[in-house]
Amino acid sequence: MAVERCAGIDWAKEAHRVSVLEADGSPLVEQGFTHDERGLGQLCELLVGLGVKRVAIERPDGVLVGRLLEAGLAVLPIHPNQLKAARPRFRAAGGKSDSFDAFCLAELARTDHHRFRVLAPDSDETKALRALTRAREDLVRTRVSLTNCLHAELEAFWPGADRVFCRIASPIALAFLERYPSPTDARRLGEKRLAGFLARHGYCGGKSAAELLARLRCAPEGRVQETEEEARRTAVLSLVAALKPLVEQIRVLDSRIAHAVRAHPDGGVFLSLFRDPGSMLTAAKLLSEIGDRRERYPTAEALAAEALAADAGMCPVAKESGKRKVATFRRACNKRLRDTLATLADSSRQHNPWAKDVYLRARERGCDHPHAIRILGRAWVRVIWRMWQDGVPYDPLKHGGRRRLDAAGG
Repeated sequence: MAVERCAGIDWAKEAHRVSVLEADGSPLVEQGFTHDERGLGQLCELLVGLGVKRVAIERPDGVLVGRLLEAGLAVLPIHPNQLKAARPRFRAAGGKSDSFDAFCLAELARTDHHRFRVLAPDSDETKALRALTRAREDLVRTRVSLTNCLHAELEAFWPGADRVFCRIASPIALAFLERYPSPTDARRLGEKRLAGFLARHGYCGGKSAAELLARLRCAPEGRVQETEEEARRTAVLSLVAALKPLVEQIRVLDSRIAHAVRAHPDGGVFLSLFRDPGSMLTAAKLLSEIGDRRERYPTAEALAAEALAADAGMCPVAKESGKRKVATFRRACNKRLRDTLATLADSSRQHNPWAKDVYLRARERGCDHPHAIRILGRAWVRVIWRMWQDGVPYDPLKHGGRRRLDAAGG
């Protein structure tokens, strides 16, 4: 089979460096393109005009990758660690430049393309779901940061307000702090007034106004002067003003994600893994990170499941030299998928007998909790891969491990 022209792109925020190689490896073109509409158009036009078939680049997504795929080019996403390891093949001195990286990528696309997966973009529904779940994750991270700041501010001068409601970032707790941002504001707050506040905001925590007021009054009192209290009052109001729209937008995203995952063709497959309807978000993240392109893991079940488990960080990294053989934690992986599989594993061991058995046997072998969760997550990967390939929801009666455990009286 004839080797075709290949290209490597060293991408950057403002400009990209492109190297095109002939079939025999001799350089054909090396050129830079700006990251704007004109530059991307010229880049794609050049590659298509030269008959380039494969392009290697250090990222799997983004505007540039989308334009390359739209132009009909086969894109090989190369992990930065793989490029770093390949540089010494072509230069012993250890130098680095954008042009040299583009050349290395083009060489990998030319000589080692069979070792890398061609990028297979997911469907529009899956990409939309991924955008929603990742946006929510970013907002939640910001909410946690602001909530920690609010906790610290209240602990510094008014600990009682931090203990009235279970979650300080809940709408009712934020409304309370907006109305009573300092001890001075809450000086005349009594049981009757608090009961009215709870009724107006639809409180459903099951505690009476008297109990909540006792939480507020029993906490230690801060000793701050008038000027400092006013400053801290302003800080509390600022944090509350930042948190309120954030909490609302997370709620909106939750609703959008729930609708999107239920409408997705594979939504039922992943939702079936969870007993609690509230786990909809975890199912959506699992689906969006695995995707819907079955050809991404098309081989025999064991091999494909291992590849998926490796991408998800559930497989250890084996290091072997002479008599020494150790397994280490896998760091280069899809960390979002790893966290989601860990959530699935941890929740499933609470209600699924098979999952509980896998987890307990791992603990009995001396594994700590995180290690046992990864072992269980790896076991779940095989089940998920089979469901995903067949497009069928989880059925305990078809789960071989679960059937064997039931037959053994486990």
